[in-house]
This record gives sequence, structure tokens and C-alpha cells, in this order.
Amino acid sequence: MSHSLRIAQILKTHPIGQTVEIKGWVRTRRDSKGFSFLEVNDGSCVANLQIIAEENLPRYEEEILRLTTGCSVRISGELAASPAKGQVVELKATEVEVYGWADPETYPLQKKRHSFEFLREIGHLRPRTNSLGAVARVRSALSFAVHRFFQEQGFQYIHTPIITTSDCEGAGEMFTVTTLDLNNVPRKDGHPDFSEDFFGRQASLTVSGQLEAEIYCLALGNVYTFGPTFRAENSNTSRHLAEFWMVEPEMAFCDLSQDMEVAEAFIKYLVQYVLDHCPAEIELFSNFVDKGLKARLSAVLEQDFARITYTEAIDRLTTCGKTFNFPVSWGADLQSEHERYLCEELFQRPLIVSDYPKSIKPFYMRVNDDNTTVAAMDILVPGIGEIIGGSQREERYDNLVSRLAEMGLNQEEYGWYLDLRKYGTAPHAGFGLGFERLIQFVSGMANIREVIPFPRTPGSASL
Repeated sequence: MSHSLRIAQILKTHPIGQTVEIKGWVRTRRDSKGFSFLEVNDGSCVANLQIIAEENLPRYEEEILRLTTGCSVRISGELAASPAKGQVVELKATEVEVYGWADPETYPLQKKRHSFEFLREIGHLRPRTNSLGAVARVRSALSFAVHRFFQEQGFQYIHTPIITTSDCEGAGEMFTVTTLDLNNVPRKDGHPDFSEDFFGRQASLTVSGQLEAEIYCLALGNVYTFGPTFRAENSNTSRHLAEFWMVEPEMAFCDLSQDMEVAEAFIKYLVQYVLDHCPAEIELFSNFVDKGLKARLSAVLEQDFARITYTEAIDRLTTCGKTFNFPVSWGADLQSEHERYLCEELFQRPLIVSDYPKSIKPFYMRVNDDNTTVAAMDILVPGIGEIIGGSQREERYDNLVSRLAEMGLNQEEYGWYLDLRKYGTAPHAGFGLGFERLIQFVSGMANIREVIPFPRTPGSASL
């Protein structure tokens, strides 16, 4: 009696002589005298399984010879050692059942390389390609690895809200959530009256789970959140999305130095995990997406991350003799071109930049003794730039009140956040890792739209 197996399992265990059943989609069909070769993939791995379908099979003329790319099938047969180069086993079919046909005249995916731009236009079909299927498996593996890392370190996983009334970044670039009649919005003093809205006040999609995670950090110790975040920034670049996923740990009794150590260990853990668990996917990316990928990933593991302060980074940038599109000056934020020069050309490895001017950082970051910089850090990686941003949080009540006032933020709206400092305050720190940028880094994908299943960008929200 046959039993259904995934192709990844077959290629891993090589159960030659066993009668099995597989289910998947035809990639190619090649006919020879008296039989046909079918390449079938079921999404479990990069590799296809070769099927030998002889002409004496039922419905050979009517169905098997009509199979084309994209058709879904169920195939039973006996696994045999393959004489062909590059494959260990093949399946000699005893039964082929067609579940669904794909008309080759209209099916957009055929046996050729399609551009990523074209594939974005058919987002409902692009996971069926080798490259985007590989990205999906890597994303799944890394999602598991995120939880595994923090669980092994004793962190508690916290579910923070998607709908919030707090602006973590203080930038105001948030998506408003409302049930008000947009054709007849109630107004008060010339502004929308959100007191009549669903929540009785203005609510938005979260830009970060950090503030809410701090609540649990100062109760449970070390916690993390991992979920979608939203930014209403009109940034139509290869590095930005309006909806993306963030990993955000918060650690009690932790300073900036310890924060940087955990962040570096975290990145190294994730890179090692994907190299160990997705070797075929990394090989595919190395061959067809980024030739230097494996060397770059190996370099992450082989040496410590470089570390400099923001002030040192500005000095290096202003004396390097290179002309940048964005001027470099102390007090200005580092742009992508600056970040990439530092980690790709100057240090040629991941780099941690710390102690940024407080004027360009959010209110919650701890002010240093010089009163001009904050205990903040960014981790920059080759090919991407910033992948992690973090800081020691301001745990001193009076200092936090001053920062809120400096930035023109309403103290009453952050009353609960100040309470965390009023009652049993403690030093604590954390960081945020942009999950899609991590996947870009380990896959070599140039555009962030390729590493999230359903990209949301300015002017684009299909599906």
C-alpha cells in the first residue's frame, strides 16, 4: 500500500524500492519513445522529483501527453535509483491522476526566467516560481528561528496590539483606523471629532510594539514581540514597505552595551540557522540572485561586528574623500549611501554605530551624560545598510518628562508610559529588527518587495 510523501522527505531519505504517492505541480514534461519524463515539485524544497511515465499507463495519450507547466497531479509508483546525473532517485509511475489543468496559452508562468517586476504583477502566482518559493521557505525557517533564539534565552513572547493610540516614533506617520462616515466626518474646531469614532478617540495602526513591550519587560524581565507594523511614509524605494514585520525584544536591567551584544548574537544565530536549514535555497540565491551571498553570510559568522560611535562615523565619512549625494554633517542622520559605505567599503563587515545625536532620535532613548547624544545604536550590514535599531530606554522620570516637552509631545497621552518610571523604574534596553531586511540580507534580493508575500507600498496594495 502506498503512502503520500513530500518530495523533500524522499530526497532526504532515498527510500528506494518503496511504493509511494506524491502530490504536486508539473514543472516540465519531456517525451521520449514509449514514455515521458515529468518534473514535479510540491513546494517542500527547491528540487523537483523526476517521474517516469510509460505509455502503458491508463490515460497516457489523453492526459499524460497533455500535461504542461502548472498542472497539479497525484502520482503513485515505486522509487528507484536514478541513472541520471544530479539526482539520486526517480519515481516509476504506476498511476497518474490529474487534479487541475493549466492552459499553456494563458498560464503566465512557463519554463523560462521571469523578471521580478513581472512577477509582482501576478502576485497570486509568483510563489510557484523557484526563487519566490525559496524565499517563502527561508522566511518560514527564519520566523521559527526568531522564536527559538529568544525561547532558548528565557524570553517571554508578548502579543502587542495592532491598533494603538500611541505613536512610538513620535513622527506622526501613521495609518488612521476609523469607522467614521468618510462622506460626513464629524468635526470639532475644524478637526475630525474622533470622540464619536469606534474607540472614542483617534486610533492608528501600530508603528512599533516597543512601548507596549516595555510594560511587560518591567514586569516579566526579558520579553519580545514579533508582528506586523505599519508606516505611512511615502517612501517608494527598494528598502521600504508600508507594512512589514518587526522583531522587538526588551530586556530589563540591561544597558546599551548588553543590548548590542544580544543584537549581534541574534543576527549571527539567524544567519547560522538559515545556512544549516536552508542550504538548497541559499545555493539557489547564490547561483541566480547574488553570486557573493555565501561569502558574505560566512563573513558574518567569522568575525566580530565592528563598532564605532556616530561622531567617529561622521569623521570617517567627511575625511574619506568620497562624494555622497547627501551631505555629511554632525547632527544629520546617516543615509543609506553613508551606511553602506561604512560597512561595505570601510569596514567590510557588519558595523554597529552608537551614541547618536538626541535631536534625530525618538523621545524614549536614554540621554547620555554629554546631554547631546543618546544611548542608541544601529547595526549596519553589507548590501542593506541598517537592519537593527535599538537603544537603552530613558528610565529616569524627570529626564523623560523633559524629552517629551522638547519634542512637543503631549505628556498626558504618555501618562501610562511615565508611570512605568514612577513605580519601580529600572534600566532597560531593546532593539527592533526589520524582518524583511533580514530576509533581503540572507537571500541577496535587491528589492524588499520580493521578500514579503504581499508587499504594501505607496500606490500599491493588490490582493
